[in-house]
Amino acid sequence: MSAAESRRVSLLTLGCARNEVDSEELAGRLAAGGWQLSDDPGESDVVVVNTCGFVESAKKDSVDTLLAAADTGAKVVAVGCMAERYGAELADSLPEADAVLGFDHYPDLAQRLGEIVSGQHIASHTPGDRRKLLPISPVERPTAAADVSVPGHGWIPRARLGDGPVAALKIASGCDRRCSFCAIPSFRGSFVSRRPADILAEAAWLAGEGVKELFLVSENSTSYGKDLSREDGGTRALERLLPQLAAIEGIERVRVSYLQPAETRPDLVRTIATTPGVADYFDLSFQHSSEAVLRRMRRFGSTDSFLVLIDQIRELSPAAGIRTNVIVGFPGETEEDVAELERFLTGARLDAVGVFGYSDEDGTEAATFDGKVDPELVAERVTKISALVEELTAQRAEDRVGELVDVLIEETGDEVSGRAAHQAPEVDGACIVLDAGDVATGEFIRCHVVDSEGVDLLVRPVRTDG
Repeated sequence: MSAAESRRVSLLTLGCARNEVDSEELAGRLAAGGWQLSDDPGESDVVVVNTCGFVESAKKDSVDTLLAAADTGAKVVAVGCMAERYGAELADSLPEADAVLGFDHYPDLAQRLGEIVSGQHIASHTPGDRRKLLPISPVERPTAAADVSVPGHGWIPRARLGDGPVAALKIASGCDRRCSFCAIPSFRGSFVSRRPADILAEAAWLAGEGVKELFLVSENSTSYGKDLSREDGGTRALERLLPQLAAIEGIERVRVSYLQPAETRPDLVRTIATTPGVADYFDLSFQHSSEAVLRRMRRFGSTDSFLVLIDQIRELSPAAGIRTNVIVGFPGETEEDVAELERFLTGARLDAVGVFGYSDEDGTEAATFDGKVDPELVAERVTKISALVEELTAQRAEDRVGELVDVLIEETGDEVSGRAAHQAPEVDGACIVLDAGDVATGEFIRCHVVDSEGVDLLVRPVRTDG
């Protein structure tokens, strides 16, 4: 065994499910390059931290994790969104990191880590606008994308870092939207769909690894296919792909995330709401409902148009799960705008809502806007909307008492818990299974909702043995 083959590496992942996919691809590449994957950073030669750079709190978590990794005595390497976004600037401010590497380092990461352990210096990543790496026209991107490192698209060397029954599956990367508050497109790049054949092959592999639920992720799933040929489904590729994924042996539930309301087509709504094996779950990125605020955000919609979309969903599936995130305190937001958001939330009866206070993000258009809301007032509005959301989502959960739900068991022991179709991993509520009996992780159990606690449901299995 060579020296490289005896080296141990730990991967620490922060942020969203998209980063989890990227980490598993990196894990596969490292294993193929002779590295042993370790769950214990203290026993590793290198700790790779897959950072998140979305908002200030996420950046702080990333820095804290890098500092903690340095305390182990191992070499520390920063990758991921924060490393891609700031590169050499991050390296200069964080000398505890032995290297700050960007997405273009991913294909050769095993070799780069070997060089770092051997004492060689690896020049820090130099950030750039990754949107410039691909043609402006989506239809011209598939060929060009072959020469650009797009994390999470090379599934073949992927190695699972957990053994749970749910796995994220990336269907696309990047974003073509220009929301004034968001920096993601600049460091994640333009929108690129994965080929359906690659997604289906990876899904079948995940099923063979014991996965029961696929969690489809991207920066904008409603754009999936716009850069694909008609043979691959074109702009209707997601409607074609979902039934194919649900038909894979071993896969019992497919869940779609990151839908843009302005791009959510009636045919896609119908496919998600009515296809067997596809969760009737809608993760809709509303962000606000005041038309004036949305225009400043460079987004489209209004309270009334959003409520119409929700009515269309519930006409097809009355029990459909619907979640969103909202931003309060955006530059120029007035009390009337906040009241409009309250009107929307009250009428929408959503299952889960993330509430965020606005803060300037480097390099975004909104950071240059006039009319900034005082931070103390932003905090007050966050508290106000959060209290309303807590009340409304608890009411929505209470409305589900009496329903039948199919629960994927994820935790067993003193308390058995799992998730129904309207509950996504980590971000939504859970089902607490009463009188569960002898069940195992990964089983689907038909249950009757008997009570609720906040957004969580108390459920009891429906016995079929007489």
